[in-house]
Amino acid sequence: MSNTRHVPVMLQRCLDMLAPALAEPGAVVVDCTLGLGGHSEALLTAFPAARLIALDRDPAALKLAGERLAPYGDRATLVHAVYDELPEVLDRLGVPRVQGVLFDLGVSSMQLDEAGRGFAYAQDAPLDMRMDQTTGISAAEVLNTYPPGELVRILRSYGEEKQAKRIVSAIVRERAKEPFTNSGRLVELIRDALPQAAKRTGGNPAKRTFQALRIEVNGELACVERAVPAAVDALAVGGRIAVLSYHSLEDRLVKQVFAAGATSTAPPGLPVVPEQYQPRLKLLTRGAELPTEEEIAENRRAAPARLRGAERIRENVGDGRNARHSVGTP
Repeated sequence: MSNTRHVPVMLQRCLDMLAPALAEPGAVVVDCTLGLGGHSEALLTAFPAARLIALDRDPAALKLAGERLAPYGDRATLVHAVYDELPEVLDRLGVPRVQGVLFDLGVSSMQLDEAGRGFAYAQDAPLDMRMDQTTGISAAEVLNTYPPGELVRILRSYGEEKQAKRIVSAIVRERAKEPFTNSGRLVELIRDALPQAAKRTGGNPAKRTFQALRIEVNGELACVERAVPAAVDALAVGGRIAVLSYHSLEDRLVKQVFAAGATSTAPPGLPVVPEQYQPRLKLLTRGAELPTEEEIAENRRAAPARLRGAERIRENVGDGRNARHSVGTP
């Protein structure tokens, strides 16, 4: 059942982007966001000489993906970890360098489809939204306990919700009567709180608030901020990274990391640029690539996707950062 409901986003484009780095026998590719294993399965199939390390924070996803990837035997190593723990995972596995890294930063189809997780505003469910339900605080706790100013900040920064103040005052009023437990009541409240004009734009009016809560509950932006530079650091020279983002906040972070890596850090006016100032990355995309109309028709969840890629073209010189992965490895 998992295969039918899960179409990996921009799959062929991701494979094509990583291909030049994964042809050599013994190449290691990391899928930082395993989910149901769609991208991972395609990587193992397309690159028969490569070894895969896949991370996911959701134990339920790991179990399902493990069954799906079982035929590949020890070519696939699945790890229960958040993607910003990549350096520790590689250290533990004794892998100082990798040839490919893939991030698919969307919420996995499974999490959206499992009614009991509270990710989807389309169905009533407990307000949980934790990708790893064994740890952290739920969306209900955020709604019921955060001070109003903090809730407004979250809706504005993570949901880009213009009506944040209006929604939060309704939340604060309602939670005083009875704490929030289910998504249905929140969706209803948002509908009632918004002015008519705001309801006419951009799909379900609850969408931005749900996105904001999910990002807060899972610490997603902070994770991306740590994980993407760590992944670039883990790449061998000639290694490639592909990142799929689904909203402008994530895409901006990825763009900044790639742009910084692809820029010379030399002081202006040097006749010859010394090695340590040379760019470490070459960009593989002009801006962000978007899914085709056919892809969106096949999988509506691909619609907001933005793909960026980069190739590692140079070691870090003299800053010692690259040495740390190999320290203490068996």
